[in-house]
Amino acid sequence: MSKKAILFDLDGTLLDTLRDLADSGNEVLAARGFPSHPVDAYRSFIGNGMMNLVRDIFPDGHRPDEGQETAQVLVEYREAYGRNWKNTTRPYEGINELLDTLTEQQTPIGILSNKAHDFTEKCVDAFLGNWNWDVVLGAREGIPKKPDPAGAIEAAERLGVTAADCWFVGDSDVDMFTAVNAGMHAIGVSWGFRSAEELRAAGAEIVIQNPAELLK
Repeated sequence: MSKKAILFDLDGTLLDTLRDLADSGNEVLAARGFPSHPVDAYRSFIGNGMMNLVRDIFPDGHRPDEGQETAQVLVEYREAYGRNWKNTTRPYEGINELLDTLTEQQTPIGILSNKAHDFTEKCVDAFLGNWNWDVVLGAREGIPKKPDPAGAIEAAERLGVTAADCWFVGDSDVDMFTAVNAGMHAIGVSWGFRSAEELRAAGAEIVIQNPAELLK
């Protein structure tokens, strides 16, 4: 596979954000009188953006209606995540060394996330600020979220490569679908929030077991 640039997902790929996302969701549920979820349950809620997350965590029959009610729950979730986003979040083991090597090799690197753009930038600045990112894109108004290829194609342009010369590295089916839709190479990671089987079924050309494998 050719490679001239690497585009990474953020949550579940570069950063382990699971507990902070889960704690924020459970705060919203508790404030509204609903039971919380185990942290691991949030693996299936994450990946499609905050708007979908805040609806999916509610029990069947109690999901907020689209429109004003969902918008209010999203405000509550953003407030909770604003308090929790850096409590336990950390880069996965081996990510720092991977990024050091890619930087030494002068490989263009970028991030494309369905996390809200402002929180994406905060997390990158706080936990991945030692490296020079060529592009960092979170969810923005007017730009369709993954798996729509629009953001990935924009990122490739900013990385200075064609989509065919870009590897998209992620931990979810959404990431693999995005890579396929954009004409990029789909690289799955097994250490994130979803299973290797799910990644392969969604189009992963390969699933790596640790960050160092990407260099091979």
